[in-house]
Amino acid sequence: MTGLPLKLAVASKDGISINEHFGHAKVFHINSVSENQCLLLEQRQVEHYCHGNSGNQSAMAMILQTISDCHGDGPAEKLAAIGVQAISDYAYEAVEASLLDYVRIRAKKEMEKADMNIKERG
Repeated sequence: MTGLPLKLAVASKDGISINEHFGHAKVFHINSVSENQCLLLEQRQVEHYCHGNSGNQSAMAMILQTISDCHGDGPAEKLAAIGVQAISDYAYEAVEASLLDYVRIRAKKEMEKADMNIKERG
């Protein structure tokens, strides 16, 4: 898989499971993930932006800046605009197992795509 390891941001209350809403997160756990290894690199503190029926736009801008170098979960359009892919398939799952699964699935899809490109050329 190209581009490994991936840097993945996770909104988590406890660092064990993916159990925090993006807008309520006060910390993002930043992980370096390859197909066989998941390492916690750091925890990045943020101000949560979701306040019920309203959102703190300056807090949102700071969150986007804080995780701009990662893949992760959150408001998909705003994250996509800064080049971050949102992933929401692993809510309430264990962090390490989820991140490893994500990277393995991504690697498999890339291999399948490369195989199709080779077949089309051949």
